[in-house]
Amino acid sequence: MIYLETPNNFSPKFQVVSCYVECQGKLLFLHRPMHKSQGGKWGVPAGKVEIDETFEKALVREVQEEAGLKIDSGKLYFLKKIAVRHSEYDFIYHMYRVILDEIPEVKINPAEHQDYMWATPQEALSMDLVTDLDTCIKMYY
Repeated sequence: MIYLETPNNFSPKFQVVSCYVECQGKLLFLHRPMHKSQGGKWGVPAGKVEIDETFEKALVREVQEEAGLKIDSGKLYFLKKIAVRHSEYDFIYHMYRVILDEIPEVKINPAEHQDYMWATPQEALSMDLVTDLDTCIKMYY
């Protein structure tokens, strides 16, 4: 469950950054392999922030590791920070956006994902998305 305001008794275990990589009205979605958490579902580039890492640096690293894309941290636009509560743990989720001029060559890291696709926000809402991503997409698109 997501919260726009931090709920009582919220104890985040870690912080996560995510990025809507946008080009020509479409967003980049990555398909999670079956052996990972939420396997078989679609998500955007995202990952945990490492110790002593800025959110922007973590996001640049995650997008590079997961999709092989080099993005300029200066072009990242912060959207929102939300609180996420799962049955096992809580975490803070930082959402960013980057707009690219042309569709880049995506090089999926097979250890991270099994496929990718570009889809409009509307198309994405009919996809099998990771938990709460539909709500996050609706916040901005």
